[in-house]
Amino acid sequence: MPVIGFLHFGSPDGFAYQIDALRQGLAENGYVDGKNVAIETRWAEGHLERLPALAADLVAAKVDVIVAAGPPPAKAAKNATLTIPIVFSVGVDPVAEGLVASLAHPGSNLTGVSLLASVLPPKRLEMLCELVRSAKVIALLVNPNESGEWVADVQIAARAKGVELPILKAGNEGEIDAAFAALAGLQADALIEGDAVLFMAQREQLVALERHYRIPAIGRFREFADADGLISYGPDLVDTNRQLGIYAAKILNGAKPADLPVQQPTKFQLVINLKTAKELGLTVPQLLFARADEVIE
Repeated sequence: MPVIGFLHFGSPDGFAYQIDALRQGLAENGYVDGKNVAIETRWAEGHLERLPALAADLVAAKVDVIVAAGPPPAKAAKNATLTIPIVFSVGVDPVAEGLVASLAHPGSNLTGVSLLASVLPPKRLEMLCELVRSAKVIALLVNPNESGEWVADVQIAARAKGVELPILKAGNEGEIDAAFAALAGLQADALIEGDAVLFMAQREQLVALERHYRIPAIGRFREFADADGLISYGPDLVDTNRQLGIYAAKILNGAKPADLPVQQPTKFQLVINLKTAKELGLTVPQLLFARADEVIE
């Protein structure tokens, strides 16, 4: 029975649904978990420094394919093996990060899905300006330990909107607390959560701080709005992980990662948490309301 190794930066409590979506993609192509394929999971529980050892463990187990969720897992898997096929989902430019030679021709043992990190953050700023019309200062929260090639694009969008964009840096839980404590001194009217796996893993902490400081914020994925965040805009991670399952099945059937182009998401979700908007005293503009894929009451 072939074995797929699943390497994730988070914990099963918050991300088990991604395994379910992976299983769906596999099943669509004839592979049923526990019947004719097995899945070995390795979770870093938010401790990214554990990823190299977890990746090495999957290599030692001689899995047939590694599915890596996020840039740090993808890099850890790449460093662990030059031969085992790796299917990744990343919010960075996989070419700039050295994961693949090009999107059309990956050229190595890696392929997967790129989540358009350089395109979406400016759109989130525009949506936040639409929702918080009086905003003059919008803080951008980034993790200095992760790739930030998209920051310049957000700065350009901010200048076009005429808003200040101070950058707050947080590389761990304590620094996230400190960053929010600095918001008052910046007189920030709103906040953009940057593209970092740390913030995805710590989304409950972020939402709690945003509600404590009463700061309107936009997150990357619907999980942010589901956790009582105000608004989120980004790829559908269920569909993304289903695509990873499809690619893993193709590789099990003999396809080579070098011949499978890096995919880009086709489904995006704008989710608004109306309850949180009311708590913050915000009225959702009708045009933004109409564009929402889901409104959480």
